[in-house]
This record gives sequence, structure tokens and C-alpha cells, in this order.
Amino acid sequence: MSLKAVIAKTKAYYCLECGICTGTCPVSRYSPTYSPRVMVENALLFEEGETLCAEELWTCLTCGTCNLRCPSTVDYTAFMAALREKARAIGEQGTCTHADTMAALGALQMREDFRKPREWLGKGVRIKPKGSTYYFSGCLPYLNVVFREIGYEGGESGNAAVRLLNAAGIVPAVSEKEVCCGHDPYWTGDRDSVRYFARRNLAAIRKTGAKRVVFSCPEGYHMFKHIYPELGIKVPFECVHILTVLADNLNKLKLKPFPGEVTYHDPCRLVKFDDVFEAPRELLAAVPDLALVEMGRIGKDAMCCGSSNWVSCTRVNKQIQVERLNEAVDTGAATLITSCPKCNIHLRCAARDEDNKGKMEIKDILTLLAESLGGKKRAT
Repeated sequence: MSLKAVIAKTKAYYCLECGICTGTCPVSRYSPTYSPRVMVENALLFEEGETLCAEELWTCLTCGTCNLRCPSTVDYTAFMAALREKARAIGEQGTCTHADTMAALGALQMREDFRKPREWLGKGVRIKPKGSTYYFSGCLPYLNVVFREIGYEGGESGNAAVRLLNAAGIVPAVSEKEVCCGHDPYWTGDRDSVRYFARRNLAAIRKTGAKRVVFSCPEGYHMFKHIYPELGIKVPFECVHILTVLADNLNKLKLKPFPGEVTYHDPCRLVKFDDVFEAPRELLAAVPDLALVEMGRIGKDAMCCGSSNWVSCTRVNKQIQVERLNEAVDTGAATLITSCPKCNIHLRCAARDEDNKGKMEIKDILTLLAESLGGKKRAT
């Protein structure tokens, strides 16, 4: 696709240069060199090479805040995704974080003989090789490898997801052949890898006979529901997020008291892109003795956790993370609840920064709900 075609498809030529996108961009708050408006202007006015070779091309969080507030309905996140695809084709790419470990995990999953043993799910869960409902975990188990040192346990969240489905009367199918959903390759311009992962995942799920796929990761949910079809890949299953499934089966969960105050962080992919706002709040409200204290910015106005694609993470990203964590601290709640693995990781990272106002426990919503199933209480 030519740059002219990208501009036309994303309505970038409608830009009024009003600056609302820049004024609401979390990156622009801390970086004087980054502006969504300027990125669009450069694409409209200058040579293609200048736009594609700009370091700022990899700075955008693709959080979607600018999309929601643009009075001209410019699709800025799609604009950035398309430009990154073109940039990658000429050898440009962002700086990988975590010593390329996440990229290496993705490359490992591209091996045809790759398998994900079901043992990562742990004990106390019921799964089966075939069934009408499939649980997709994606890269969740492998995040432990890199982030265990900050207290993140992806396997714990996956175990909680299946325990909760079991409590709702659902025994999901799980396959050892599923791989990464392709979220990060998509947002860094690598469409070939996305198509490869999609082919592998759809083939694995078809073999289970599933008619519905349940996701606990907002990114996987978004990829299957929107991006695969956008790339011309037919998804022959119903795609649902686990929070919606659990909210629809609240009467079956029999949640026990879990005393304390919590605040909830809305992940960008889940609320800004897929409108899942009420379900997590309904679930938290159903836990006896648990009080939800909302932050000032929630739902589509919620602030991004500060990073999205394991690329070009700088001090600016850390400042965004710390700002969001401090907003959570200001609620007075003891625990910050998330429903996205990356949000969990990035906010844990912020908790180690010397600029944050105080310490908070950071917990996945599924882990909290699963603990409530067992009547396990937090110390007060």
C-alpha cells in the first residue's frame, strides 16, 4: 500500500491540525519531540522516506485515545500500524526492550514443532482435548520467564481463568499447538508473522471442535475478533472475553468474602477498542466485602499503562506508568486490579520506581476472583 493510500484509508487528510490528539496523547505529555499531529503533517507534506525513517514512528503506544477524541475521525492507530509495516519493509524497526527476549519467544513459537505442554495450567483445573468452548492463553505462560523477578506469574492467571470457567460450569478445550496471537508483530509492522500465527492458531482450535473461543488477554481477544478479519483471515468461531462470560454466569460462581478496597485499571485494548467496561465492575461488585474505589480516569478516559509492544521503552514510558500508578495510590485503595498481562507487568515495573507515591499490591482480576472462590482472604 502506498503512503498516499495509507493516508486515504485512515482519513489522515481530514486532519484539521487542531492539536487535540497531541493534547490528549500520554506520550506527548512527557516528550517534547512527539506529536501525533506532527506525524500526520509530516506524512502529508514531506517525502515518504523522512516519515518512515523517523524514530518517533515507534514511540506511539497505539492506546487509541487520539482516535476517540479526533473531531475529524482520523484513525491514527491504523495510520501508525500501516506506516510501521512500510518502514519494516525498508529495514526500519523500533528498539526491542528486555534484550530482545520477547522477540526470541515469538521466534521460538514460529517453529513448526513448537508445543505448549498443558502442565503450565497447574493443578485444580478441568480441561479436555475437545469441546464446544476453547480457552486461548497465548503467550501468558512465557511471560514468567522474563518478569518473575518483579513478581509476575502468568501461569497463576491462566490457572485462575480455567478455575473460574469450571466454576461457571464450563470445561474448556486447550491445545498444546496454539501459539502467540501475533499482537506485537502486528503493531510493529510484521504482517507475515501475524498470518503465520493466525494459521497455526485457527488450525489448532478447529481440531478441538470448538464453536466459541474465550480469551483472558485483551490483546489476543482483539487480534482474533478484529485484526485477523481485517487481514482477510476468516475466524469461524465466536470470540468472547472471559470477563463477559463470567459476568453472564455470576449466579454460578458463589463468590465468598474478600475484605478490602481495590481500584481497577481499564486496559486500552479491552475498553477503548472493545468496549468491555461493565463486566469487570459487575464481577468485583459481586465479591462480598470488597469495595471498588474508582480512579479519576476510567473507561475510555483511562490512562494507558505506558507501553504496548516491547519496543522503544524509554524514561517517557516510565513516567506514564508512574503517573497511572500514582493515580491508583491516590484512591486510598490497598490493591490495584488489572485484567491485562502487560498492564500488570508495566504497573509492577512502575511500583519499583522512586517517583511513585506509595506501594500497592497489584493483582490480576482473575486471580482475585479465583481466590474468592476458595474463600482465601487477604491480610488486613
